[in-house]
Amino acid sequence: MKISEILSRKGGQVVAVNPDSSVTTAIRLLVNHGIGSVVVKEGNEVVGILTERDILRLVDRDSGALTEATVSSAMTRDLIVALPSDDVGYVMEVLTKNRIRHLPVMEDGEIRGIISIGDVVNALRREVETENRYLRDYVQGMVS
Repeated sequence: MKISEILSRKGGQVVAVNPDSSVTTAIRLLVNHGIGSVVVKEGNEVVGILTERDILRLVDRDSGALTEATVSSAMTRDLIVALPSDDVGYVMEVLTKNRIRHLPVMEDGEIRGIISIGDVVNALRREVETENRYLRDYVQGMVS
């Protein structure tokens, strides 16, 4: 299965924030949308990602900084991204190896969506369930 198939089921909507926005504004977006990360965009260009983990690191450095901090002071700038044509198994490996849970999906310099580790696990689970069903049907056909 390809990442493009996950995005076609999930949709390509991406919640974005400006690097100059406050971290508290980003937190409100995370809570209101029930998500774990926001893409950071400057104009049309993706310049980073802000995750729950980034916010925790900010608070750990300086608990008083939360109310004053901008997104640019807490975001991850060195993005690891997926392509719509990437295989789900490969992306699972990237997420696991890099110990990350959210991955922007980019194509031709444009953001196409964002996937989470949960999206990838569900896709792999569906593949295994389908394969198991085919195998059960095959074995039952041989026995009949």
